[in-house]
Amino acid sequence: MQKPRILIIVQNLPLPFDRRVWLECQALVSAGYRVAAVCPKASGDPSYHVIDGVELYKYRPYAPGGSKLSFIAEYAYSFLATAWLTVKARRRGRFAAIQACNPPDIFWPIALAFRAVEGTKFVFDHHDLCPELFESRFPDGPRLPYRGLRALERRTHRSADHVISTNASYREIAIGRSGKAPADVTIVRTGPDPERLNRGPADPDQRRGHTYLAAYIGVMGPQDGVDIVVRAAGILVRELGRDDIAFTLIGSGDCFDELVALRDELGLAGHVEFTGRVPDELVTRIMSTADAGLSPDPKNPLNDLSTMNKSMEYMAFELPVVAFDLRETRVSVADAGVYVTPNDVHAYAAAIADLMDDEAKRALLGKLGRARVEQELAWSHQERAYLGVYERLTGGAGVLDRTGS
Repeated sequence: MQKPRILIIVQNLPLPFDRRVWLECQALVSAGYRVAAVCPKASGDPSYHVIDGVELYKYRPYAPGGSKLSFIAEYAYSFLATAWLTVKARRRGRFAAIQACNPPDIFWPIALAFRAVEGTKFVFDHHDLCPELFESRFPDGPRLPYRGLRALERRTHRSADHVISTNASYREIAIGRSGKAPADVTIVRTGPDPERLNRGPADPDQRRGHTYLAAYIGVMGPQDGVDIVVRAAGILVRELGRDDIAFTLIGSGDCFDELVALRDELGLAGHVEFTGRVPDELVTRIMSTADAGLSPDPKNPLNDLSTMNKSMEYMAFELPVVAFDLRETRVSVADAGVYVTPNDVHAYAAAIADLMDDEAKRALLGKLGRARVEQELAWSHQERAYLGVYERLTGGAGVLDRTGS
């Protein structure tokens, strides 16, 4: 008997580029569910296509300007586009459940409308803390938007039949701040796939004539600290005389152009390369060549409680992680990282230099990280809890792990 149809909504990244959501889609498809997803387009994407059994309905993304008003406009546009495509996707069959991924916390009215008409269940996949995201982007901003985001977060949590939290800190917020019953909140970490993310042969060309390579992969927004990597590279080259380290920064985001301008202003074009978004094959070559993975997320209300997906991807590639000392980063990375006093750029640069000079330590941390991925963090360990949510909500016989690990 075929399992029911599930709709997944994601706004901040296209699919399949959002690795967590794509793993969720593939887990559902493998378990026999029919899966549709609504998301923004990447460059060159069609409005509708099917990849690996997932129906993808895509809209043209809104280009935010970085101001508070631009975010309101972006979310209003995204809500309307998502609502229209959800109705369009419904024409191919009813949904047993709708899963909304944040940010933003605005899609619960769509789920409630379908619940009222068809009894559709609502699952909230909690990726980011939107109130803390606002605090981190606008530390001196007005309190009214923050209170509004808290209200939207609480309404989303309380509207959901089940909440999926990416870590224990997020689970505590769903229960303590929004009043969700503990039995209705499940931890599903964003575990990497160790079969796909696996260190291969090094490609010396990726070092661009330097001895060592430090890599960054991820979003490049104001709260992600990529400017810290660029400034640390400047300190290494100009103050410490380290001409032997190349930096490759993979990804894109709101701050991409500013970061490239900062690199050029500091005269680092020969040391720091921005690739933009690149195919997985090139990511693998870069990560298989790199000597360290960089997680420069500064300590702020959002980052301290969030799990950084890039850190676990570095670990899958047997890379030691250089990170600031954040609560959830320590939970995820454990003994596979070097921890630096939060937000100290000079200390971050020094940590990179020290790690490059210690081959034995790099090898040890890399092996510890890979073992942690294989034994605890890999998606294969997480998908049982994820699928258990849907087995429970749609009447299956799966067992639900309510607390995670």
